[in-house]
Amino acid sequence: MTKKRCFWAENWTKLEKKYHDEEWCEINKDDKYLFEMLVLEGAQAGLSWRTILERRENYRASFDNFDIDKIINYDNKKIEELLNNPWIIRNKLKIKSVIKNAMAFKKIQEEYWNFSNYIWAFTDNKQIINSYNHYSEMPASSDLSKKISKDLKRCWMSFVWEVIIYSYLQAIWIIVDHEKSCFKYKK
Repeated sequence: MTKKRCFWAENWTKLEKKYHDEEWCEINKDDKYLFEMLVLEGAQAGLSWRTILERRENYRASFDNFDIDKIINYDNKKIEELLNNPWIIRNKLKIKSVIKNAMAFKKIQEEYWNFSNYIWAFTDNKQIINSYNHYSEMPASSDLSKKISKDLKRCWMSFVWEVIIYSYLQAIWIIVDHEKSCFKYKK
């Protein structure tokens, strides 16, 4: 018997199906993972998620496995190296945002003990479980994603617009948007 997935993942590549089945809308409160997903969601702006998933391992290698302590010390030489790396998205603003966001992420960690505490505090550590029949019913953003986006910008992050943050919240399981017919739907 074949598993029924959310429509967006049903007819896509094995990589996308694996992401849907094993990672999307699955809880992960590890700060390194939370930073990785924030970087990848920002990199995805204007592109397809498939493009980012196909480059994910290269992002990990290129950005020191998303070690923020290393990233905050990147210099112009490292930025040039990243701009010439054909295996990641070579957008100067996106690359510089990773460094800028690592600095802000570290400050948030220091204030809240970790980033997970910060991001989950917006919902009092509760998930938002939506109930959609089809992905076309899902919003691109929400009041929550707008609120978090505004706060992250206040913390000097970039590439954290409300649509990116909505997708981020789905990725880290704060917002659960599996379709009702999906085997991952939480009843």
